Amino acid sequence: MRRSIDDQPLGPDELPAGLEDATPLSWAVAVCDDYDDAEPRVVLTVEDLGRPGTGLVAHLSPDQTRRLRTALHDALREIGQTPGP
Repeated sequence: MRRSIDDQPLGPDELPAGLEDATPLSWAVAVCDDYDDAEPRVVLTVEDLGRPGTGLVAHLSPDQTRRLRTALHDALREIGQTPGP
């Protein structure tokens, strides 16, 4: 099983001013259980915008996914944003 959950290209117009060395990126989140142990994992892909198939792919266990979620939640709170559910 492989299922796409969400993806977002981040183009040059979405980068903060003053970051001339930043690379426009695309990220995607999917779920997959195509592993020898048949355990489902969250798949996070980050790649240069316009260069599909050349990025980094993280195959995250449920515990690793929760840790990433907590880190993103805490980062939003740190910058004064409501983290949401």
